[in-house]
Amino acid sequence: MTELTSRTATQLIAAYSSRQLSPVEVTRATLDRARAIQPALNAFVRLDEEAALEQARASEERWRRGEPTGAVDGVPATVKDILLQKGGPTVKGSWGVDDPGPWEEDSPAVQRLREQGAVLLGKTTTPEFGWKGVTDSPRHGATGNPYDPTRTAGGSSGGGAAAVATGAGPLTLGTDGGGSVRIPGSFCGIFALKPTYGRVPIYPASAFGTLAHVGPMTRTVGDAALLMDVITRPDPRDWSQLAPPEGSFRSELDRGVRGLRVAYAPTLFDHPVDPEVARAVRSAVDRLAEAGALVEEADPGFTDPVEAFHVLWFAGAARVTQSFDEERRARMDPGLREIVERGAAYSALDYLAAMDVRMALGRQMGLFHQRYDLLVTPTMPGTAFELGVEVPAGSPYQRWTGWTPFTYPFNMTQQPAATVPCGVDARGLPIGVQLVAARHGDPLVLRAAQSLYEAGVADIPAPARVWGAGAEAGSATPAGS
Repeated sequence: MTELTSRTATQLIAAYSSRQLSPVEVTRATLDRARAIQPALNAFVRLDEEAALEQARASEERWRRGEPTGAVDGVPATVKDILLQKGGPTVKGSWGVDDPGPWEEDSPAVQRLREQGAVLLGKTTTPEFGWKGVTDSPRHGATGNPYDPTRTAGGSSGGGAAAVATGAGPLTLGTDGGGSVRIPGSFCGIFALKPTYGRVPIYPASAFGTLAHVGPMTRTVGDAALLMDVITRPDPRDWSQLAPPEGSFRSELDRGVRGLRVAYAPTLFDHPVDPEVARAVRSAVDRLAEAGALVEEADPGFTDPVEAFHVLWFAGAARVTQSFDEERRARMDPGLREIVERGAAYSALDYLAAMDVRMALGRQMGLFHQRYDLLVTPTMPGTAFELGVEVPAGSPYQRWTGWTPFTYPFNMTQQPAATVPCGVDARGLPIGVQLVAARHGDPLVLRAAQSLYEAGVADIPAPARVWGAGAEAGSATPAGS
């Protein structure tokens, strides 16, 4: 089972093509792995085992005939329980979602996976409406870190990150409104990409507006590029999508970084960074220089936009819960209730003033990227902390944005940004390095990330087998929601 579940999507497709493996045996092994990790990590809110095996059998028959239906035919994949997936409820981690269905529509990225033959295993855990940088909710409990289940997987796409890191499917779809694929990607030691806004169609539109992106979470850059080739196809339901990409995201992965102008910012707006994180990120930057990049230590020079981000984020949370009655509000995550109250008190002028900050930041970064092709920062200033809290013990911050200073600014600017594993700390917890390009520069981010993988930067230890040891990270079971 371990051998089957450790294979990448790219390796699985090659094995299917040569008849060395079948989608059915891979799906069974992956479902076994998903069940095994669930008691310790709580990565799933639902596993659709019967449907997944039915999809796998259909894929096996297509491969037998030599007629695969798409680029990911037979590859196990999971979906964050923020995105619609027909055949079951999408409750978004909230007791406030009680729609009995029928659930007959896929979100665009999920539909593209289905059309391309992926085996959809189930839905992964999220905090309520994906509102914070850790994954826990009153409805589904907390998601533990694969490297230490007593610590957080990060969020809000923490369930998907934990699944990918432990072999419960090589592909997962996450959402990122302020760091929500990059935070858990960094904490769980996997690759995650927030594409340029509009590159991956979204429907229904997020209440958090154009801060929210859909992106891939994988163990390798090649798998992320493969998934991008699938999910960036246009969808008429998204009025804000970009034009279809030209060519394949896989086609430029091996071009390297020679001659690229790289700005290395050890921190942003003087936010403290753990020394172990700083050393690992510096080492990753050195590998880029050795590969031919022109590296210069440079700060983009903007001040912390957190207050403007809060206005946009908290107002979005107020909007998504606007219809809740008092009973449903009483069952909300207490932290979410607090930001909803703040968000409902903002005026239209407050919102427009925050948009002014956002537009100025976008202009500043646009001009910055006239001088530099890439910006490199730590993904996170520290590593995974204790489970079940919004901020680490002893933190001076009240909200999750206090310890995620390097992620949310680039949601405000809509730029592509990825996290690459670049080491572990003394406790064996993963560290991530963040790569940021100008809008539409997704292929450049992927190229640089691939260069880091080829240099061995991402060769960190796999998580030890933490499941089955009696650790309880949360209360959900795979079949329940």
